[in-house]
Amino acid sequence: MSHDPSGHPAHLGRPGHSGHPGRPARIADVAALAGVSIGTASKALNDTGQLRAETRERVKAAAEQLGFVGDARARALSSGRSYTVGMVTTDSFGRFTMPVLLGAEDALSAGEVMVLVADTRDDHVREAHYLRSLVSRGVDGIIVTGRSADARPPIEVPVPVPVVYALTPSTSDADVSVTLDDAAGAAAAATHVLGLGRRRVAVVTGPVTARSAELRAAGARSVLGDRMTGEPLFGDWSERWGRRAVDQLDRTHGGVDAVVCGNDQIARGVCDRLRETGRSVPGDVAVTGYDDWDVVALASRPPLTTVDMRLDELGRIAGRSLLELVAGGRPASTAVTPTLVVRESTAGA
Repeated sequence: MSHDPSGHPAHLGRPGHSGHPGRPARIADVAALAGVSIGTASKALNDTGQLRAETRERVKAAAEQLGFVGDARARALSSGRSYTVGMVTTDSFGRFTMPVLLGAEDALSAGEVMVLVADTRDDHVREAHYLRSLVSRGVDGIIVTGRSADARPPIEVPVPVPVVYALTPSTSDADVSVTLDDAAGAAAAATHVLGLGRRRVAVVTGPVTARSAELRAAGARSVLGDRMTGEPLFGDWSERWGRRAVDQLDRTHGGVDAVVCGNDQIARGVCDRLRETGRSVPGDVAVTGYDDWDVVALASRPPLTTVDMRLDELGRIAGRSLLELVAGGRPASTAVTPTLVVRESTAGA
C-alpha cells in the first residue's frame, strides 16, 4: 500500500468505495486506510477501548471516506448494547409527545441510538405489554412521557433498565424526572401584563385537580399580588370555559383589563367572548395564553401572546440524561424554564 508524503496511507480508490469494485467497504478496508489493525479500527468505531483521540478520529475519517456501514448486530454484541431506547407515552394525540420525541432524538442520535415509541392510551395492561416487549428487545433504556404534568407511579419492568421521566414526573424521588417549571412560565406572563400598565388582572386556568393548572395559578399570583382581581378561576382546558369565564368575571369583577390564562384554548375563548361583548383585545383587555400551540395561538383573533413550554429542549435533556444513565452516570432531576412569546393579544396594548 502506498503512502502520501505526510506518512499517512494513500486513498484506496475513490471516496465511497472499498477499492474493490462491486463490494461494499469492510472494516479491514477501514483499518488499512487508517493504518491500524482491524481490532483498533473496531474499537475506534464502537467508541470502546483505550485509544488516542487522534487514532479514533483517523479511523472514523477513513470509515466516512469509504462509506463504511457497520454491522449493527456485531456492534451490539461487542458493546453489550442494542443502541435502541423505548419511549412510552399516554399522549395518543401527540400534542406533547411529538416535540419531546424530536428533542430526545436530537440528543440520542448523537449516540447513534434509535427510538421505539409505544402509546399506552392510559391502559395499564397495554403499558405492561409494551414494557415487556421493549425489555425483550434489549432496549438500552426507556423514556416515559405523557400529556400531563401530574406525577405518575414508577413503571414496572421485568428487569432493571435505565428510565427517565419527561414532562410527566415519577412519584419517586429516586427516579430521574425532567419537568416543566409551570409556575415560572405563568409568572413571566403576569410580569408582562403588569409591565403594560395593567392593574386589574384576572387568572383563568384549567381543572383545580391538575398540577399544571395549580402551578400556573400560583406562579401568576406570586407576581400579581393585589393587582389580581379575586381568586383564580378554575375550570377546564377549553375555549368554552374561556368564554364562560369572561361572563363570570363580568358578574363578579367588572373592569378587568388583563386576563392571564392557563392554556391557549382558554385564552382563545376569552378573546372571542370579549370581542362578542364589544371589547377589544388588547385595547381594552390584554390576554395571555400558555403552551404556544400553533394551531390555536396563531389562529386566535388576535394571535396570542403565550408561553412556549420548550418541550423540544425538555426532550433533549431527557435524552442526554438517559444516555448518562446508560453510561453508568447519575444525572439529577431538573426542570425546564418556559419562555414568553409576545404577539398581538398584548403587543398592541
